[in-house]
Amino acid sequence: MAEWTKRFSIKGRRALITGASRGIGAEICRVFADAGADIVAVARDGDALAEVAADVRALGRDCVTLTADLATAEGPVRAAEAAIEQAGDIDILVNSAGVARVAPALELGLEAWEETMAVNLRAPFLLARTLAPAMIAQRWGKIINISSQTGVIALKDHTAYATSKGALNALTKSLMAEWAEHNVQVNAICPTVVMTPMGRKIWSPEEKSGPFLAATPLGRFGEPVEIADLALYLASPAAELINGAVIMIEGGYSSV
Repeated sequence: MAEWTKRFSIKGRRALITGASRGIGAEICRVFADAGADIVAVARDGDALAEVAADVRALGRDCVTLTADLATAEGPVRAAEAAIEQAGDIDILVNSAGVARVAPALELGLEAWEETMAVNLRAPFLLARTLAPAMIAQRWGKIINISSQTGVIALKDHTAYATSKGALNALTKSLMAEWAEHNVQVNAICPTVVMTPMGRKIWSPEEKSGPFLAATPLGRFGEPVEIADLALYLASPAAELINGAVIMIEGGYSSV
């Protein structure tokens, strides 16, 4: 194996990935498996998880699937504990699960607000807190939070979502400050709109996508594999100096 390939390999690592049944999370499962990691795939949809697991195993890696409701206080902890029991200590955590309840602030219900905070913020904290002790003990760990461009740059009708992602960015930095001395890196990825099936459904209409793309220098949205590739870099030895970073991957939107 060439030296540069070793630096970008995660062979032999165990990665827990939430939101793994579709979209960005599913693509991260496949990319990580292709780079040598065994996968613990967590989501609510067991049937979709089975398809992702088949893809992972076709790449020659093990895959444990866990169904969990991350909107509950106990769901993330139970998922993390089950992962440890079934797969062993986790080396890499990717918090990709998320919900977006799009509505003007004056119309946003409290239930939607609380669900957004539970899934997008509380669950990543509880998963990290449960899995980090083993990372600290072995002095190697990677935690990657899939945040959003909207956690940095405001977007109308995204009050709850933007608030949760802005707080997730702050959580990223806080956990880094506590765990960096133990060689645990904690970083966040902030994508633009990504063309998952849901993204295509919401953003395909020209009247919605047009103004957003006009404000994006690159002039296009992202693809799941582009987010997965950045996650792989952060999970690999090549990125061990990167810690507490909130990385924009949005075609230049925030730079103009």
